[in-house]
Amino acid sequence: MMNFTKSLNLLRPIQRYCTSIKMYSSKVPQFETLAVSVPKKYVYHVEMNRPQQINTFTPVMWRELNDCFSSLSANPECRVVVLSGRGKHFTGGIDFNSLIEMESQTQNVDDVARRARSFEKLITNCQAGITAIEDCVKPVLSMIHSACVGAGVDLVTAADMRYCTEDSWFQVKEVDLGLAADVGTLQRLPKVVGNTSVARELCFTARKLLSKEALEIGLVSKVFPDKESGLQHVMEIAETIAKKSPIAVQNTKISLVYSQSRPNKQGLEHISLINQISLQSEDLKKAAIAQATKTETEFDLH
Repeated sequence: MMNFTKSLNLLRPIQRYCTSIKMYSSKVPQFETLAVSVPKKYVYHVEMNRPQQINTFTPVMWRELNDCFSSLSANPECRVVVLSGRGKHFTGGIDFNSLIEMESQTQNVDDVARRARSFEKLITNCQAGITAIEDCVKPVLSMIHSACVGAGVDLVTAADMRYCTEDSWFQVKEVDLGLAADVGTLQRLPKVVGNTSVARELCFTARKLLSKEALEIGLVSKVFPDKESGLQHVMEIAETIAKKSPIAVQNTKISLVYSQSRPNKQGLEHISLINQISLQSEDLKKAAIAQATKTETEFDLH
């Protein structure tokens, strides 16, 4: 029998979600760099909305990604999120002007330790924008078209599922800029593709990865002729997920994320604690009846 302290530690990944429910607002969130819509019931569509700047990342976008996905995680009317980019490209990565601006903010600090502390704050703020996608308890499906560069790879590797168009290409660009990727690619890409040799080659060389190879190594699930057909298919998948028990789907994601960097034993203990509660849900009865009668059922908001 696990002790009480250990049980609390295992449940910490869902603590933020439980707390954030109190902050829920039923309105569709509005942002400067992101466009949010609800194309299907319970399905929210988040689009990077800087098409004239090829959806490059600015300090505002990093912050809004965090705000957006944190709010959707707590929104019971949102059960699935589709992530895409408006315009010609999915994203060109970080905005160079904003990178220079962020770096210049530390120039007036002479002390090395204090400059490092300033950089730490900049980096962790950017990391938070990406990690919010992983922390969001709702499945996030990304639809990539054309360029997905630098921070874009950070972004999509934090998502649950990835799809792309035939003209898509991916590039871990950071080494060409004289730095190591620090917002999630180095941590998530090897796990996503399951091949550390390929992942390290991409990170060390900054070479372009085309859609065909992306499919072959498992970075994406499927390749589509164009963005329109891809989005249509991804929306259908999202709609299928949205019809299922939100308790079951969200607990599944929570357990998958928790278990990906832990031993199997810890993952099993974690899902055991979750299901001790969730197996008492009305969703289980509703799903069983629907399966037996071959009918659809409507699950309550969560």
